[in-house]
Amino acid sequence: MSKKVCLTGIKATGMPHLGNYVGAIKPAIDMANSGLYDSYYFIADYHSLVSIHDPKLMRSFSYEVAAAWLAMGLDPSRVTLYKQSDIPEILELHWITSCFTIKGLMNRAHAYKAQVQDNEVLERDADHGVNIGLYTYPILMASDIMILNADVVPVGADQLQHIEIARDIATAFNNTYGNKLKLPKAIVREGNKLLSGLDGRKMSKSYGNHIPLFSSDKDLKKLINRITTDSSGPTEPKNPAESLIFDFYSEFATPEQTEALRARYLRGIGWGEAKMELLSVLNHLLKEPREMYAELMVNTTKIDRILEEGAAKVRPQAQALLKDLKYSIGVK
Repeated sequence: MSKKVCLTGIKATGMPHLGNYVGAIKPAIDMANSGLYDSYYFIADYHSLVSIHDPKLMRSFSYEVAAAWLAMGLDPSRVTLYKQSDIPEILELHWITSCFTIKGLMNRAHAYKAQVQDNEVLERDADHGVNIGLYTYPILMASDIMILNADVVPVGADQLQHIEIARDIATAFNNTYGNKLKLPKAIVREGNKLLSGLDGRKMSKSYGNHIPLFSSDKDLKKLINRITTDSSGPTEPKNPAESLIFDFYSEFATPEQTEALRARYLRGIGWGEAKMELLSVLNHLLKEPREMYAELMVNTTKIDRILEEGAAKVRPQAQALLKDLKYSIGVK
């Protein structure tokens, strides 16, 4: 019995941050290592073109994302890792599926709505700064998923809409030509939550409140010292459930370490001490991956080889699906 196909994409926007690791990288690697799925993970570089128009940045960002995943434990012998732009069939499928996508579906997409709302606040035209890439972003994402007829897609809770849109598009196509495209299912990590940024808002590069995954010891200490705390004194008991520092710590420490720090919170701990505990656990976790990441970024030929091997495995499958779809719609 063949395994179910699991697929996820990683947008090429530079070095991932700690929130990316908790919400996407770690659960995706855990799924791949489980042996339960035939896993495909791709670098979504064409998605980045919506906002990144510097070729040097684009190339660097793609390498940074690939190096981060490999350094944190993604095993190319267990997972097919490839670059979106190496699979031209995805863009051909994008056009085909666009012809079965209702405009109203795109009007409701979160990224587009957020841009419109920002424009309204600034009293600008609703579509100011909106390119067609941003507007049709969910169709390209659906095509990424459909090109391999993925069964499951691991996502964060804030990404569920994209899977729902992919299912709607596949259903519209199948209603005309028969069951050609699978309807993917989302897998949301149990207990999945977004890791807040240094100021309590959503961790985001655009807010500048994130911690890059492979920050140096010195930079990591500076960033941790920026985490928002209250004005309670060092001997006062503190509530772990209301502490950003504890939120970070519990995601990266062992259960035993977490319970020990919880007890110290309840007895009374200084914020400086708590931040030092967080620094210690992060440095322990990231020491070896940080070194591997640096090595990969110095010699990117290894990354190139892994991505090329991945694309060579994916393209025949993509071509076979597209050949079938093109015959169905009558262009072949």
